Amino acid sequence: MPLDAIPILAVPQGLHSDERSGNAPALLREIAEMLRRFLANGETSAIDLHALPLTPADLEWLREQLGGGEIAITLNAEGESSLNETACPGVWWVTHRNPNGAVDSEFIEVADVPDLVKAHHEDVVIGLDHLELLISDLSKQRAF
Repeated sequence: MPLDAIPILAVPQGLHSDERSGNAPALLREIAEMLRRFLANGETSAIDLHALPLTPADLEWLREQLGGGEIAITLNAEGESSLNETACPGVWWVTHRNPNGAVDSEFIEVADVPDLVKAHHEDVVIGLDHLELLISDLSKQRAF
C-alpha cells in the first residue's frame, strides 16, 4: 500500500480516536452562519473537515446531527467523490477518495449544488457540438 493511501488524522492530544473532542458542536453554529450568508446574498462557502482538530468520533457525531438528505451524487475521476445533501437543504457533505479508496478530503459545503457537479461552459459547448452532429447525421439519413 502506498504511503499516500494511508489515512492520517490528527487527534487532539490526550484523546483517542473513538472519543469526541468537543469541537464538532461549534461547527453546527458555523454551518448555520454559512447558511444565513447564503440566504442573504448567495455566498457559497466550505469547511475543510480535515483541517480541523476533529476525531473520527467527532465526524460521526456531526454526520449524525446533519442527517441524510434526498440527493446523493457520485463522481468517478481519479478516485471517487461523493456529494451528499444533508437533512439541511443547501448543506452538502463532500468526500473525495484517492484511486485506492482512501479518503483524501472531506468538506461541508453550503450551496444550491456544489460547484464540482456544475457543467462548465466549455463542456456545454462540446455537448452542443455533439447534438448538432447527431442532428446533422439524422438529416443526412433522411435524404436517402
